[in-house]
Amino acid sequence: MRPDTSAENVDHNAEAARLERTAGLYPEDAEHLLVQAAAHLELSGERPRATSLYDSLLSSSTPLENPQLVRALKAANLWEYGHEAEARAIIEGVRASSPRDPAAWVIVAEALESHDELEAAQETFTQGARFLLTGVSEPPYATYPLLFGRHRVRRMLGLGHDDWDALADTLHTAPVSLDELHDPKRVWSLGSSNPAELQAEIARLQSELTTAREALSRPFPVAILHWPAAELTELLSAYPTLSEEYPSHEEHLATIEASLRELAASGTPNLGIVTGTVPSYEAFAASEASSPADATLLPQYATTLAARGRAVAWPPQRGDVCWCGSGRGYGECHGARE
Repeated sequence: MRPDTSAENVDHNAEAARLERTAGLYPEDAEHLLVQAAAHLELSGERPRATSLYDSLLSSSTPLENPQLVRALKAANLWEYGHEAEARAIIEGVRASSPRDPAAWVIVAEALESHDELEAAQETFTQGARFLLTGVSEPPYATYPLLFGRHRVRRMLGLGHDDWDALADTLHTAPVSLDELHDPKRVWSLGSSNPAELQAEIARLQSELTTAREALSRPFPVAILHWPAAELTELLSAYPTLSEEYPSHEEHLATIEASLRELAASGTPNLGIVTGTVPSYEAFAASEASSPADATLLPQYATTLAARGRAVAWPPQRGDVCWCGSGRGYGECHGARE
């Protein structure tokens, strides 16, 4: 269940409990799962419990993949239920740490923005953009919300466009321009008695919602299982019968790309790739009381990894490296059209 699902359609407390139980079964995925659980708790109004989850992650003996993101989420949550001073201190710490993850910058900047700290929000968005994008010819997709958020706040402050605002305009692909979406006067049109103005605002809001939904992670994609070369060699050495599924690593990679293109052509949405490891696969087989040599387990294993948030969306976004691990751009590797 997606954390952005409305409270009318999901029991957020029950969903948080389910995710906490899943984190206990898969401790290697605890960070991802508990962050989702905390999001459900925030939506249900259980903000102190969400803070407890963030604290448990930050105090864990297991190193986090993205501790600054967890701190940013904790700060935004704390501010929402009256702990402004602590939230501000954490935000300053996140900014001082210069995280490599754009999401951490976006979360702390939006926390400032939502509490009418527009100047500080603009400075934070700009600091993140400067740190992550200086000297970068092709902005990674993950940095788009950073540029769009910066554009929005600067529009509210009445600042003129600069080069990064122009770049945000270029990257924005929705029918309604960023200038329209971020127009501070839009709010007044919601109170208009003119049907044409109301209809225009509805169209803008629909465009904005579509953009927001596209930016959200999609935790349960149709996922194809990918084995890196070393893992596939180890897998086939331990379970030779699986060589019928994987004649060679090159053919395995080609099959993944071909399968995903075929699914996309048929209209299947929400496609992704999950990367397997032999120890993880063996543990999954044991949990199913089956042998890893059973090829029918492979698609189930892929689905389980996807449900645990391990899927990477396909196709990679513009400028991203190829999913296969070659280090080359997707367009120069498996994304190249024959």
